[in-house]
Formats: sequence, C-alpha cells, structure tokens
Amino acid sequence: MSFTDTDIAQLNKEFKDKTPLAIAQWAIANAKRPVVTTNFRPYEAAILQVAVGAQSDIPVLWCDSGYNTPNTYRHAEAVIELLNLNVKLYVPAQTTAHRDIVMGIPGIDDPLHKVFTEQVKLEPFKRAMTDFTPDVWFTNLRKGQTALRNSLDILSLGKDGVLKVSPFYYYSDEDLDVYLEKNELPNEFTYFDPTKVLENRECGLHTN
Repeated sequence: MSFTDTDIAQLNKEFKDKTPLAIAQWAIANAKRPVVTTNFRPYEAAILQVAVGAQSDIPVLWCDSGYNTPNTYRHAEAVIELLNLNVKLYVPAQTTAHRDIVMGIPGIDDPLHKVFTEQVKLEPFKRAMTDFTPDVWFTNLRKGQTALRNSLDILSLGKDGVLKVSPFYYYSDEDLDVYLEKNELPNEFTYFDPTKVLENRECGLHTN
C-alpha cells in the first residue's frame, strides 16, 4: 500500500471521529505485515487489545530493556495471558548484570548514555523491525506526550515508509482510564525506562 501526504491528511480528518478499533481494522485491511510494539508501560493494554481485536495473531514485538520493575513484569504476564498475545521477545545482546558492571545506568549528560540507549532499546528494536519488516506499525503514541509526538497524528509515515498507526492519539490519560475500566483491562503505573530519564524526552524509536 502506498499513501501520499495528502491521503494521510485526509484519512486523519476522517479518523478523528472513528473508534480505535475501527481505525485498527482499517489499518489491518490495508496491511501485509502489521506489527504492534509494546514495553508494557502504563496504558499499553489499550493498544494491545485494539490490535488483537483487529487481528488476533498480530506479532507483538516486546523489546524488554531488562530494567523493568517487578510490577511491570507481573503486569506484562497478566496482559499476555488475558489477550492471548503473540509475543515476540527482543532483549539486549548483553545481560543487565554484565552492563551494570561495565557502565551501570549512565546519567543523561554522560557520553555513555547514548551507548546505553543504543544497547538496551534501539538495537533490539532495530533487530525486531529488520526481522518483521512491517508495513504497518501500531503504537500507543498520544498527543501531549512530547514535542515530536505533537507534530504527528493518528496516521504518520516514517522515513522508512512504515505507516505508523496510533488509534488512541487524541486520548488523554483520563480518557484511557475510562477506556480501560469499560473494557476491564488492567493497568500498572510502577514503570521505569532507564533511557528516557525525563517523561517528555524521546528515546529515539520515533525520531525516524
């Protein structure tokens, strides 16, 4: 499938009044190799439920940095079982224990922070995307999260040609609280991303 910027702008206007599931179903109908990525951060159950609602066996690419909290791992296992997720797990080439000895978790101003981010997040993600070569990528990006994300929309086209689909783009935290409760989906707020440090900072996955 191939979309121009004009096509995407028009579709984004139409999709503002559509449900997340309707958006996901449209994307699946136009996809050959769809994937959904997750890190099981807060509110991830929503995008996962919508993605599997549109295609039950969609590959769920979980890039686990190895630094998740025990609560996040328990939450992940519960969501995987609840939604019967087709999880494809990607982890860093080096173990967390080894990296802790070599560099630990570098501060944001430390030159090693870039190396750390590449190792624990970007390299496993690139490996996953190379393995699956998706044409449609479901994400839980939302307006208001970062300056970059404010410039996107429900549909956005990456430089690599992958169509990024964010069905909950215009949902606030409060909207998602209601959505999760209505759909009886779990949530978990005890989450730690060692690469971001600041909540409104991009780690690099969405900057292509």
